[in-house]
Amino acid sequence: MAKIIPVVRLEGAIMAGGPGRGLNLAAIEPALKQAFAMKKAPCVALSINSPGGSAVQSSLIGKRIRQLAGEKNKDVIAFVEDVAASGGYWLACAADEILIDPGSIVGSIGVISGGFGLHEAIARLGVERRIYAAGQSKSQLDAFRPEDPGEVARWKEKLTTLHQVFIDHVKARRGGKLKTHSGVFEGEIFVGAEAVALGLVDGVGDLHGVLAARYGDKVKLKVIKPAKPGLLSRLIGQGAQSLLTAAEERALWARFGL
Repeated sequence: MAKIIPVVRLEGAIMAGGPGRGLNLAAIEPALKQAFAMKKAPCVALSINSPGGSAVQSSLIGKRIRQLAGEKNKDVIAFVEDVAASGGYWLACAADEILIDPGSIVGSIGVISGGFGLHEAIARLGVERRIYAAGQSKSQLDAFRPEDPGEVARWKEKLTTLHQVFIDHVKARRGGKLKTHSGVFEGEIFVGAEAVALGLVDGVGDLHGVLAARYGDKVKLKVIKPAKPGLLSRLIGQGAQSLLTAAEERALWARFGL
């Protein structure tokens, strides 16, 4: 009898919010539960194609994958398509084994935050910025006033803390497989064989070929995707928020030329 292996597709940017707004725990949870509930499946495969995004959602999804793997006693294999960078690589590290295509991009183990300085623009337009807040730091990094070096320094401290959380996760999951390299934890990206040599991934292999070789030519793959939002949600999502979300996701992909 042919083995059936569930394949959970983790595609797109990782973004805070509910179903229909990129990858996040709320959107992917039902698919993960369905996959790990398949008792006779010898493993769960993750098909990953993500440029990253929210650090918190990456962490939550990764933890949930490990929780379910432990509860159901399942091995997890991640197959990277074009990209598993930043948060996408965070998800890949939740697997017991990571396999990539020779042209796959992985890594980008870092944290980034950005914005715009608009105070001179509004001054030229004759617009006066008015903001009322209780709490000294409540309006820090406001885009409509000059940048404050003290606020920037404090924010960089927060980013450094978050970066260390990411590094600790990768070290915990990849263990002794990682090789010393100056750029591994500095936001650098790596392609194909280089990623294998550095221990960021375990080898080169595609989803269908590897699973057929391991479990027989007649192995059947059951692809499970996150549920799409309902009609009402899609109609509401066609407004300004949907455009902003699309722009944000487009920017994440553009960092890798995709």
